[in-house]
Amino acid sequence: MSELPRFALLLLVFGVLLGTSVVLSRASERFGLPIALVFLLLGMLAGVDGPGGIEFGDYRLAFRLGTASLVLILFDGGLNTSLAAVRRAALPAGILGTVGVAGTALLVALGARLLLNFVWPLALLLGAIVSSTDAAAVFAVLRGSRLHLRRRLAATIEVESGVNDPMAMLLTTILTANLLSPGEFKAWQAPLAIVLELGIGLAIGVMIGFAGRRLLVRLRLPVEGLYPVLMLSLAALAFAVPTLLHGSGFLAVYVAGVTLGNGEIPYRDGVFRVHDALAWLSQITMFLLLGLLVNPRDLVPVATIGLILGLLLAFVARPLVVALCLWPLGFARREVGYIGWVGLRGAVPIILATVPVLAGAPGARGIFNIVFFIVVVNAFIPGATVPWLTRWLRLERAGGGTESPVLALNSREPLEGLLLSFHVDAALAVAGLTVTDIGLPEGSAVILVVRGRALLPPAAGLALEPGDHVYIVCRPDDQPLVQLLFGRPDQD
Repeated sequence: MSELPRFALLLLVFGVLLGTSVVLSRASERFGLPIALVFLLLGMLAGVDGPGGIEFGDYRLAFRLGTASLVLILFDGGLNTSLAAVRRAALPAGILGTVGVAGTALLVALGARLLLNFVWPLALLLGAIVSSTDAAAVFAVLRGSRLHLRRRLAATIEVESGVNDPMAMLLTTILTANLLSPGEFKAWQAPLAIVLELGIGLAIGVMIGFAGRRLLVRLRLPVEGLYPVLMLSLAALAFAVPTLLHGSGFLAVYVAGVTLGNGEIPYRDGVFRVHDALAWLSQITMFLLLGLLVNPRDLVPVATIGLILGLLLAFVARPLVVALCLWPLGFARREVGYIGWVGLRGAVPIILATVPVLAGAPGARGIFNIVFFIVVVNAFIPGATVPWLTRWLRLERAGGGTESPVLALNSREPLEGLLLSFHVDAALAVAGLTVTDIGLPEGSAVILVVRGRALLPPAAGLALEPGDHVYIVCRPDDQPLVQLLFGRPDQD
């Protein structure tokens, strides 16, 4: 077969897998299955032991593509994280992303040693690999399930998932090196290496983010479609530069995304939609590829080990560490329990498990299969229970149960004034009032009311009903007064 037909066949397979993943995402929502698990299982079915019969065992390619995908996912997560959320969650997320990761790794390692008789080097390596929550899995569950958590709670979970990968990567790298050359790396060097990597990543992420903001405002590109490309180049720089300087590229790309996302971006809504699509494409590709990498027959011998460690992680290690980290910070008990339960693992531990495999560390292939099984267990417990648990603990914020319709202004230049959308709750004083009786500040006006699927012009006699979404134009100085009437905007 010549090169062009061979490539066409490869593209056909990829297109079928990609399209099937998207179609099945709707079924996963209906039956309560985590979407990441659907992508993983589809990849396994397409693999050598499944009906697809595709042979794939390139760990190096999987690591590279998985890392690139994670960069895009973290960058998109940063773009959609407000500075207000970062301020709310900086302390708890920072503690969970460092001390929490190390504590989880230690408890899992202790369980592997005491319950399953692992040797300490492999037990510690396994604990480090599964120690961090996964940004792709967390974003997919919270946003894909349309959960509207209380703001501090949501911010803590999402920011933690964006900042804890560097710690897990560093621990995995250190312990892999120690496994290959025991005794060369001293224990006292680890804290210094962690502080240095995180510090370099944070500093460079902020610098690239601010430099990118200035560039985006001053540079006038000929067409709108070039702005997402420029943003993509900034994401690549944010990861590559600190990584080459022995810093954390994962932290840097997330921080750069936060810094850029909270600045002025030309054609903002259009650019964000492109990066959201890239993040979903990356997520699907990453999980499919990692599913292809695993042979189901290799999972059978480690099923018992993986099940025990998966349950230990979900029921003991993660909840206990979260409770110890958040207890002094004033979180309610049900919030602490919820954060401890929603410690979702996904592609990141599988990508980290390829590190010792590529390094040729003894026992690495077995660790990889165990980690994959732990991720699958974690997708069911706790992954599949998150929406139910959120409702049972009543942790959704008021007015957050309905999806806000989208009305956006896409402009190259920053516009003077704000376009805000609000959900009309029955408890609001404006519910039942007509548009003219609301009492908005001078210079503010209702421009549209969305009721169900109907777009209603703001006629003088139109009364606002609970469940409506109201779009208001106002001056920035008047936003506090508008929010006194309507509460927080939908997008806040």
